[in-house]
Amino acid sequence: MPKLFSPFVDKSNYKQLLGAMDYSFLCAYAVGMYLSGIIGERLPIRLYLTFGMLMSGLFTCLFGLGRIYNIHNLSFYIFVQVANGLVQTTGWPSVVTCIGNWFGKGRRGLIMGIWNSHTSVGNILGSLIAGYWVSSNWGLSFIVPGLVIAAMGVVCFLFLIEREYCSICVINPWSPCQNWDTELLLPVQQVVVVKSELEPSAISFMGALRIPGVIEFSLCLLFAKLVSYTFLFWLPLYITKAAHLDAKKAGELSTLFDVGGIVGGILAGVISDKLGKRATTCAVMLLLAAPTFLTQTGAPGMLLVCGGLVNGPYALITTAVSADLGTHKSLKGNSRALSTVTAIIDGTGSVGAAIGPLLAGVLSSRGWNQVFYMLMAADFLALMLLLRLVTKELTSANVVKPRSGSTTVE
Repeated sequence: MPKLFSPFVDKSNYKQLLGAMDYSFLCAYAVGMYLSGIIGERLPIRLYLTFGMLMSGLFTCLFGLGRIYNIHNLSFYIFVQVANGLVQTTGWPSVVTCIGNWFGKGRRGLIMGIWNSHTSVGNILGSLIAGYWVSSNWGLSFIVPGLVIAAMGVVCFLFLIEREYCSICVINPWSPCQNWDTELLLPVQQVVVVKSELEPSAISFMGALRIPGVIEFSLCLLFAKLVSYTFLFWLPLYITKAAHLDAKKAGELSTLFDVGGIVGGILAGVISDKLGKRATTCAVMLLLAAPTFLTQTGAPGMLLVCGGLVNGPYALITTAVSADLGTHKSLKGNSRALSTVTAIIDGTGSVGAAIGPLLAGVLSSRGWNQVFYMLMAADFLALMLLLRLVTKELTSANVVKPRSGSTTVE
């Protein structure tokens, strides 16, 4: 166990102490997220994201340096966790805004589902890196990832394009070579997007809350993220106890949960694109996820299935749903709401991410079954919060009149 505590702290209570450290990071992340989206809507995304990545690298390295410099004061690590949680809030609203601006709505679920797999890939790499050094020099489990994210911050600063330029293809309808079955594409033209003096101002916090669906999906994500982050933080320890494996092997096995999350996120995006029903897709996956909690034994197959069903709704809400709501028709073309909406949804979800690991630290002392009962309750609450939107999706039918005069139902 890492030597994080002073001699005056009861080390036998390490689960609760580690849970408190997780809580300090996630609580700071949740509070900072609400402010981060509003700030990010008003600053250049490239600079804002670069700053956040460099600071995240700094504080992550500081945590690992505590091991090298033999720092045993718990308050040092709590401070670093809080600071790290605050600066990391610059990331998600910025990147979702970029992706939302780069791609249209047509296949947003699929595109963002594939893109969102980077979160699970990061979790896998993080677990493998931490597991490699956890027994020999746990400080490197923080220093190495800290250096990686700082280096990526430099790459972001040098190469990220904030959609100042775009490329278009022009179809020539009068070309003699043109027919009804083919399209003649002229050379790609570079177009400079000039900001209008009449560009709408960034949306306010309360204005974002009034967008239909924001409150429901935000509260749903609170409970969905509670489940996901409890698995993320506590699954290696659970596998160690349940399967009687050492820390390194348990860390490697726990990555299967994130592998399942990659598949689940992409699948949720594809299904929701095909059906045009985001809330219904999330609800079905949440319903199927609950029984898998009671069958958890650390078996590879169950970890894959559970990871897909747990992270599928979480991934869909934080990406495609956030982008949809940030460009909702009620905004009347105002494109400066995406970052704020994303921050509200993910910030509310992060409240659950802070509560889940803390509760798991308390309940695990009474047996792991208590933890899984808590996760099932959270899963059903997430499902209940979507029922109104699911009902609306299943009962609504918009009649569209195409040019031919016939009617179709969307």
